[in-house]
Amino acid sequence: MQPIVNLFEYERLAKARMTRTAFEFCASGAMDEITLRANHGAFDEIFLRYRVLAGVGNRDTATTVLGQPVSMPVLIAPTGSHCLAHPLGERATATAAAAAGVIYVMSTMATVTMEEVATLSTGPRWFQLYIYKDRGVTRSLVERAEAAGFTALQLTVDVPVLGRREADVRNRFHLPDGLTIANLVDQELGDVPDVPGQSGIAAYVARLQDGNLTWSDLEWLRSITRLPVLVKGISRGDDAQRALDCGAAGIIVSNHGGRQLDTAQPSIHALPEVVEAVAGRAEVLMDGGIRRGTDILKALALGARAVQIGRPVLWGLAVDGEAGVRHVLELLHTEFDLALAMCGCRSVAEITHDLIA
Repeated sequence: MQPIVNLFEYERLAKARMTRTAFEFCASGAMDEITLRANHGAFDEIFLRYRVLAGVGNRDTATTVLGQPVSMPVLIAPTGSHCLAHPLGERATATAAAAAGVIYVMSTMATVTMEEVATLSTGPRWFQLYIYKDRGVTRSLVERAEAAGFTALQLTVDVPVLGRREADVRNRFHLPDGLTIANLVDQELGDVPDVPGQSGIAAYVARLQDGNLTWSDLEWLRSITRLPVLVKGISRGDDAQRALDCGAAGIIVSNHGGRQLDTAQPSIHALPEVVEAVAGRAEVLMDGGIRRGTDILKALALGARAVQIGRPVLWGLAVDGEAGVRHVLELLHTEFDLALAMCGCRSVAEITHDLIA
């Protein structure tokens, strides 16, 4: 087989290896998938004003995120159901992240428990969280994450209801036999059923997750944990300011990978407004459409501390398990290092806004 040289090739290979239902669950977006396509397309519309003769023979891609040293400004975004892509699922993902020196953000909707991941991975780990109608479910997840050594929480706030993902409706998506939402099995909430004529995941979310959340629920979450809470799903400056006023330790600009509100603006378009509103009070991360090292550099030049990648990790996992995830991260690292060199930057600290045309 010819060598895999970029993340787009991993996606094509993953599509051939996964079942149609599983691939479309991971790959699809809401409705007409306009935002899904625009997330990456928006990066193609941003051009770089590179520097020359900058003495870039020695470069360093390392940085910190919330004080945690990382090998590059990339985190693995929280995505659910990794066992749909590979039997080892989140076990392989977390191990690959640790080997690459990046933060793994585990999803509540994982198909492996957080405790099992904690026993396998020596790397830095955060946990993604929803607030459930039964607040006791959320409190239990927080307590377990703290006990298992996770060092931060990401609260997802852009799912008052689940976006209509037509592929999941068409496929009647549900978790196959043997797979569960592992972190909720002890609450007897682990099964995503087959619902005739519907998406099983949509029915699951409607039954359990609270669509009536307000800013007071963020304040409640802050009150029950010693961990820093980052708010994921922000696309406006005023919402970012409000999140910080309620105690958020960081902001993640995100439109849920185009899976929620179709025609929501691409994350990279939303980023500058949020960065300006935050005004240095906290770190700003972003996800949505990162496929190249130049995408990472553009996001940092527009004020992000780091980026998160979601789907490409699943494609690497489907193609070659842990080794595939590691290779996805290696490709991004290589491309980001090249982008640094060709833009005249010796380190992440030298990425400045004037690189954007």
